[in-house]
Parts: sequence; structure tokens; C-alpha cells
Amino acid sequence: SILFYAFILHMRIIPKMQGLFAYNFATIFGLGSVVMTYYGVNYYLSGLHSYAAGDPVPIPQWVYIVITSILIISILAFWKKRMHNITT
Repeated sequence: SILFYAFILHMRIIPKMQGLFAYNFATIFGLGSVVMTYYGVNYYLSGLHSYAAGDPVPIPQWVYIVITSILIISILAFWKKRMHNITT
């Protein structure tokens, strides 16, 4: 999570990644990284320092639906932004 957010903060230095769209796109996945760190490590992965005891819990179906929805919305937003930039 820290490395992902460090990359997001340093995106302003990279010329091709200075746009608002790229920053917003990266922050969505940064938030997903934090959520995965919290829930994944504490509740889904079994280990010495986690709340999950014994066998790991299977990943719920809604997680795949949410990830797919976010990817589809991101692709459609990029396509709409690109079409808007071409026409103007």
C-alpha cells in the first residue's frame, strides 16, 4: 500500500502521467490496494498474525463483480475522454 501510494504521489514528476485522469485512475487502484491489505491480510489469508484461523476463506463472488465493474467503468471513461479530446 505504501509503495503504491508513493508511486501515485510521484506520478506528478513523470510527464506522461501528469493528467488528472491518470491521477484519478491510479487513486482508485490505490484505494483497492489499501482495502486488500486490510481485509485480505487480516481476514482472508491465514497466518500467524491474521484473524483467519485455519483454512483460508474463499473470495466472495461480489469481489470479482466489483473489480470487473471498476475496470469497465475506467475503460469507458478513458474512451469517452479520448473521444472528447479528439473532437475538441
